[in-house]
Amino acid sequence: MHRRLYRRTSARARLVTDRAFHSAERFLHIEAVSGLVLLCAAAIALIWANSSYAQSYHDLWHAPLSFGIGSFTVSHSLHFWVNDALMTVFFLVVGMEIRREIHEGALSKLRAAVLPMAAAVGGVAVPALIYVTLNTEPGRIEGWAVPTATDIAFAVGVLALLGRSIPTNLRVFLLALAIIDDIAAILIIALFYSGGIDPTGLLVGLLGLAMVVALQMAGIGSAWAYVLPGAVLWIGLLQAGAHPTLAGVMLGMLTPVLPGRGREPALHAAMRALDDIRAKVARAPDAAASLLPPLRRLAIAQREMTPPVTRVQMVLHPWVAYGVMPIFALANAGVSLDGVDLGRTDTFAVMAGVAVALVVGKPLGVLAASWLVVRAGWGSLPPGVGWGGVLLVGLLAGIGFTMSIFIATLAFSDPALLGAAKLGVLVASLGAACLGLGWGVLHARRTLLTATSST
Repeated sequence: MHRRLYRRTSARARLVTDRAFHSAERFLHIEAVSGLVLLCAAAIALIWANSSYAQSYHDLWHAPLSFGIGSFTVSHSLHFWVNDALMTVFFLVVGMEIRREIHEGALSKLRAAVLPMAAAVGGVAVPALIYVTLNTEPGRIEGWAVPTATDIAFAVGVLALLGRSIPTNLRVFLLALAIIDDIAAILIIALFYSGGIDPTGLLVGLLGLAMVVALQMAGIGSAWAYVLPGAVLWIGLLQAGAHPTLAGVMLGMLTPVLPGRGREPALHAAMRALDDIRAKVARAPDAAASLLPPLRRLAIAQREMTPPVTRVQMVLHPWVAYGVMPIFALANAGVSLDGVDLGRTDTFAVMAGVAVALVVGKPLGVLAASWLVVRAGWGSLPPGVGWGGVLLVGLLAGIGFTMSIFIATLAFSDPALLGAAKLGVLVASLGAACLGLGWGVLHARRTLLTATSST
């Protein structure tokens, strides 16, 4: 009686637990939620840096953090480890997104990729020109790339808030544009914001890449096996003078897009493992130890069924969306308003240049480049997407946030100019999000009215 009651209660508890974990997993993959978490982290940083506890904010991120083995010790500020090490994981996910889109997504076919490629180029060139027009002086002109970036998580998250009224093709267009934008940002960082190349560090980086390729050729599918080669690549780029986060992009671009090929197809291996488990259970139901080898084979087969680029990205997505990016925002969005003197010509010009370039330059560049491509006949608007939808994409592309702040930290060594650039990014990102939401609601209503009147 007691045993029956225990089993029934245990089964109910497991059911509730499974449903809770399933709901939590779905919740963690909602872009709008991750965008709100990122916004909350930025708001906390901004409030903290302008409160009576502002000194503790700066002391925290400038506190030294050391790692060492024996006499070998590496010591940097916590801010360095966040921006240069933790953000490598963010760039790893970005690299894998680029890899997937090139293989099977919106960038896999040239005809479909022409429009978002042109829109992204316009969305990079026009903001850069606007910023440079307002900031021609040395020391300020170095920030020309700050307003060229788009924050994928925020932009797609805001679009998700508009619900099902937005066509799927519009979301794909925004995602493709943002990914091409990321490619441009990565190239800009590599070409303009990396120091002189040290040959010794370059050789160390090449060794890391060679280790990655060797593991892939050997058929090693476990992601943990690539941590050491990835660390070697990161250290090599750091020593070489290139920005070490580029290691994440390289690893992401090298991640295989096809399932691993073992001695037999993964599905066959899984079925054989299941047959083995079934036979062992039939012979000895209580011999749990004998099930370990076939269970291990089943786990490996299950892993090999999914392409590594998909599997690793799905595992890392919640950690990046709810860990890496909020921590980055917390470490970098704390702009002290007392330290940003907008009465100075240079700081005001930087702040205004970034803000205007993102809010005005992004939609202008996206619209103009898209119109030219369609008018020339090189591409066409996606089905169900009109010029109002392209404007919506352009407005949301003005949400620079993570990438823009990251580039700002590389572009400015002057704390006053860096603070002004960050403030411009925050103001512009909030403005672009509000304009995008407002226009999105209006555009959705107009589209619905047009569809209703035509029927």
